[in-house]
Order: sequence, then structure tokens, then C-alpha cells
Amino acid sequence: MPREVWPTALNSDDVAPNSGTNYPKPYSGRVAGRSKRRLGDAFGLSNFGVNLTRLEPGAISALRHAHTKQDEFVYVLEGTPTLVNDRGNHLLEPGMFAGFKAGHSDAHHLVNRTNRPVVYLEIGDRSKRDHVLYPDDDLEARSHGGSWHFTRKNGEPY
Repeated sequence: MPREVWPTALNSDDVAPNSGTNYPKPYSGRVAGRSKRRLGDAFGLSNFGVNLTRLEPGAISALRHAHTKQDEFVYVLEGTPTLVNDRGNHLLEPGMFAGFKAGHSDAHHLVNRTNRPVVYLEIGDRSKRDHVLYPDDDLEARSHGGSWHFTRKNGEPY
């Protein structure tokens, strides 16, 4: 059986930024100005993902959401994003971090309300059969076989 060979170490600039999204229209445009370098993918990590994420001024990290199975963690490296959750708005600074426990209904996202870029590490597990709830939008997502399937809240597909 052939063994896959992964790099020993990389510089984050060696990983191309990706500004795409899985969100269906009309939601896909709402994350314009966000780019991710999928650092974990560069090593073939399958149990958790690590992204170096950049938010340009005015950009958001994601639609405000909560996972049923996936834990999430963010660590701010540059800039001052606003964490928006069910308890309000919270200004974060470099060196601050936040965690989001799976199954907790505290929907969240980061917003860059400044005129400078925000850079942070985003870490999440890749739990199977995750269900993502978006309380502010007519959207739900379920993971099946390594990909996301989006529907309206009534189950109708996009």
C-alpha cells in the first residue's frame, strides 16, 4: 500500500488563499472579502481543520451560525474583529480567542467593522453528520460524506 508523503513544515504563504464559499445564492455574496488559507489540508488532516482566515474591512467570517456536532475555536492574530453572538457584540483584539462548543445554540460569527484587515486562526473538528443552524437566515446545512448540503428551514433544497 503506497504511503502518502506530506511536507514537514510550510510557510502560510505557501498555501494559496481561497475566497470561495459553499453557501448557495443569495447567501454566497455575503462573505465577500473573506479568504482562507486551509493550513490543515496542506498536511492531509482529516480529524480537524485549521484555517488562516483574513477578513477585509466590512467582511464577515460566515453567516451567524451554530453547529450541533462541531466544536470551533478562533484565535485573533491581527486587527480587531467584533464577535457577534446571542449575547451581543464583543470586540476582540490580537491575542484574544473564543470557543464554540458543539450542541450549544449560541449562534456566532466575526465581523470586521474596522478599516484594517483582520487575521485569525480558525480551528474546527470535522464531525460527521453535523447540522448547522442559521437563526438569522432561511438556511440550514448538513454534512454528508464530506460535503455540505444546504436547504431552507422547511427542508426545501437550494
